[in-house]
Amino acid sequence: MGICLSTTKVSGSNSGSNNNNANHHRNANKEEAKRRHNRHARNDTTHKHQHQHQERAKNYQQLKTKQHQKTNSRRQTGVIPCGKRTDFGYDKDFDRRYTIGKLLGHGQFGYTYVATDKANGDRVAVKKIEKNKMILPIAVEDVKREVKILQALAGHENVVKFYNAFEDDNYVYIAMELCEGGELLDRILAKMISITLTSAWFLAIRKDSRYTEKDAAVVVRQMLRVAAECHLHGLVHRDMKPENFLFKSAKEDSSLKATDFGLSDFIKPGKKFQDIVGSAYYVAPEVLKRKSGPESDVWSIGVITYILLCGRRPFWDKTEDGIFKEVLRNKPDFRRKPWPSISNSAKDFVKKLLVKDPRARLTAAQALSHPWVREGGDASEIPIDISVLNNMRQFVKYSRLKQFALRVTQYFKYTALFKVKTNIVYFFK
Repeated sequence: MGICLSTTKVSGSNSGSNNNNANHHRNANKEEAKRRHNRHARNDTTHKHQHQHQERAKNYQQLKTKQHQKTNSRRQTGVIPCGKRTDFGYDKDFDRRYTIGKLLGHGQFGYTYVATDKANGDRVAVKKIEKNKMILPIAVEDVKREVKILQALAGHENVVKFYNAFEDDNYVYIAMELCEGGELLDRILAKMISITLTSAWFLAIRKDSRYTEKDAAVVVRQMLRVAAECHLHGLVHRDMKPENFLFKSAKEDSSLKATDFGLSDFIKPGKKFQDIVGSAYYVAPEVLKRKSGPESDVWSIGVITYILLCGRRPFWDKTEDGIFKEVLRNKPDFRRKPWPSISNSAKDFVKKLLVKDPRARLTAAQALSHPWVREGGDASEIPIDISVLNNMRQFVKYSRLKQFALRVTQYFKYTALFKVKTNIVYFFK
């Protein structure tokens, strides 16, 4: 019996172990299946996230490409400079009538060339202005106004002759008289250098190689005539300076011509300009106070006369702001050399043009009647002190460096303006 029980127990014990093993395997299989399921789920989630990320990247790239294409399309078709869309109403046959030659100079919006009339071989000066650079309507109006001014002043002996205005799809062309006698200060320096060389070689000084007060008075008289003519037509030049005057030819008796009216504007009686324009050395106090009129041209001619007589600027500082403060606060110096040797009449003339109150300043017409400047007047014919040569050389050199710096500044201002204008147009599209 006992063996039987023991056998039974043993036999019963093996049966329970098998059941436990089966349960264990089933549970293990379930766990493994669960782990496999979880792995697959994680893999599916990972694949899903990767797919979503790829889709987002793809969509972003497509959007970026689309925006880039849209921007390029706008650049090609959306931002058209005002000058490019404007028909100025000028003749369209420039290429048929003229052949463009060598470059004479350049400004902010264009270049000036020598051109030849195909019909008669005459040489003219042509200002070639790029329409693409006329971004804003005001630039278009500036060109139209300059042509209108040249037409209004046509026939005056001291204003460059205007022949015609032309245009094509890309440019406006202004055909004018060609002046080949050089700039004002260069001409005076050439005279003074001639004196120096002649004196150094102990040769007789020829009458036409001296620079005197009378020479300066002849030049100033012609400038005043231009100013008076402008004022008669309701115009203010607004940028009277030596660089804007050229001699017609190299002849000794050549007339002086005003060549640049880019800042000039019409003004109604009793009205004042409120903007600040012009060149720092020549700007009048009332311009800086934003209340200027025709009187500002007379001030500028007073500054030029001062320079012609002593070779220095009446108001100077290292910065434009400093120059403006000098103009507003201080008086010109008439004590330094060569002023003690300059005639009282010349000093009186300059002082009456450099009166800070425009109401007390001589008008252009009144200045033409002053004894020092009028024809047959009392301007001295004694050669001016040779120290003026060195002063004027330094002034001309410095002025040209300033002009170059100004052109560079204007270029970057123009570039920045174009970018701002373009971005504004893009934004509102």
